[in-house]
Amino acid sequence: MTQALEVLANKGETISDKEYSASLQAILLHDIGHAPFSHCLENFFFNTSHEQISLQFMKDLQVDETVTKIFEDKYSKKFLHELVSSQVDTDRLDYLTRDSFFTGVSEGVIGTERILKMFSVYEDELVIDEKGIYSIEKFIISRRLMYWQVYMHKTVVGADCLLQNLLKRARFLAQNDALLEKEFPITNHLFYFLKNGIREINDKEALNHYMLLDDTDIWSCVKVWTAHKDKILSLLANKLANREIGHLEIKTSPFSNEELQQKYDKLYKEFNVAFSRDEVENYFCSSNELHNKAYSFDDRQINILFKNGQIKEIYEASDQLDKNFLSKEIKKYYYFQI
Repeated sequence: MTQALEVLANKGETISDKEYSASLQAILLHDIGHAPFSHCLENFFFNTSHEQISLQFMKDLQVDETVTKIFEDKYSKKFLHELVSSQVDTDRLDYLTRDSFFTGVSEGVIGTERILKMFSVYEDELVIDEKGIYSIEKFIISRRLMYWQVYMHKTVVGADCLLQNLLKRARFLAQNDALLEKEFPITNHLFYFLKNGIREINDKEALNHYMLLDDTDIWSCVKVWTAHKDKILSLLANKLANREIGHLEIKTSPFSNEELQQKYDKLYKEFNVAFSRDEVENYFCSSNELHNKAYSFDDRQINILFKNGQIKEIYEASDQLDKNFLSKEIKKYYYFQI
């Protein structure tokens, strides 16, 4: 964000000290509302998005009004919001490079420095100079590849399902007094949500507990739950603790009800009636959709600024990315079981 602001300032864009500071605060805090394990537990704690929780925390921190206006896209200079949240924002430029490095997936390597230097503002909107078009093409394709190879990798999706089902079981037990705070060293912050379920964002007590939650609250419970007397909870905890993620099947067409019933029947028989059919279906398997879209025409578009002052959307300016390619949403369907 610092680099982007400096590039725009050097190109003649007026950015006051207050706007500069507010933009840095907005990008620093924009994801502060994320749950432990990020998107995996997005709707486990609150019935709203992490963006709304981030906004609430910003207000609770009493940041300057300029910060929240930039974050909410209510500030007069629209391009500042686009640096925080858009199809080519500084967050995406950062995490694609970072995640590519730490996972070793070279497809995520993009010309971050090059793209930042190509940032310009035209009629109060963020645009990319003509010379940066190939870097943007690579950025869009890299993001698409990273989703399939990293963010929606079979192991990642399977681990997400296992953790979700584990916490769903813990919440069921807590709400039926079969999981007690004093029985195991569960932090009171996690136990609050296990006992009380999904909360409203205006619940101040819930927010106070939520802000003190992190991955370690959950990991510590996973380890101690491996010895819990509830067989379902201990089974799932042992699977996760020992990285026995389970099996994930991915298809390009939806699983029919008949297919799912056959899988449920087979899984139920594997446990030799040690658990009820409802328990097997609720905690030992999951099915859902995966979505991957390279570009959204519903979102603020990526515009290319040519030397003659002409503006074209990326699909018009590119000789590689036509509208059909960019508008195509890849949808896949998965079935997971332990």
